[in-house]
Amino acid sequence: MRFPVDVALAQAVPRLPVGDGWWYEIKLDGHRSVIWRSADTVHVQARSGRDVTAVWMDLALAAFTHLRPGTVLDGEAVVYRHGRVDFSAAQSRAASAPPRARQLAEEWPATFAAWDILQHPDLGDVRGRPYTERRGLLLDLLEDVPPPLQVVPATDDPTVAQAWYETLHDVGIEGIVAKRASSPYRSGRIWQKIRHADTVDAEVIGHTGPAARPRAVVVELPDARHRLSQPLTAPLSAAVAAHIATSEPGHRKRSRDLGSYTTVAPGLTVEVLAGTTRHGVVTVTRVR
Repeated sequence: MRFPVDVALAQAVPRLPVGDGWWYEIKLDGHRSVIWRSADTVHVQARSGRDVTAVWMDLALAAFTHLRPGTVLDGEAVVYRHGRVDFSAAQSRAASAPPRARQLAEEWPATFAAWDILQHPDLGDVRGRPYTERRGLLLDLLEDVPPPLQVVPATDDPTVAQAWYETLHDVGIEGIVAKRASSPYRSGRIWQKIRHADTVDAEVIGHTGPAARPRAVVVELPDARHRLSQPLTAPLSAAVAAHIATSEPGHRKRSRDLGSYTTVAPGLTVEVLAGTTRHGVVTVTRVR
């Protein structure tokens, strides 16, 4: 398996799927991460494929200490503050330069919530195996591993999953992800999710303002429409700038509807409020 890996994603659905063969996991509100434990080091990969080890060095150190070489895990980097999952804290960490990220880690250390194993130290690439088999391998591998590495809770009981969805929102549980017991791991939207926030994913295709501090982004919505965003908050601007800094330079483009903007390399996804997609300007809530 070569770094980086194309990750599996979830399609938003209005209600929890039920029936034989479904499993459900809680969806923590953090930053998607893949941890690679090689023979002599650890790399942390973002959803986009970027190497973000430097900002999650506490997780990398824990993985180097407690995981066997040849292990690749998929999951979420989360930060707990005052007893709840705090997405803004994870966002701040992800958007920080390495020295600032180390300071944030000392005050609010991260946790890695693993939900899948892509490569096993003894069995190699296990992505083609069924979800339930991979889940068993993950539980066995992390059985005696202490925090901050942990396994995301899962159940095959839809009543339990619905109770999680309805009662755990106040502690930072974003929703529930449903997976087929027999499904292999592959890239693309192979899972289903219900979540409390009414948002849709959009691909960033451009930005306005300087690359080091973008003022707004141009996004492509799921129906292929292009929209300009409202002005970005400072953390969102920093997260977009981090992607631009590690990508090929963009070029200037002009649109009658969007005005002038600079293109952005593929691989950056944001969430926008669903209620704003009918308008000419959308509201970005987070960088995925």
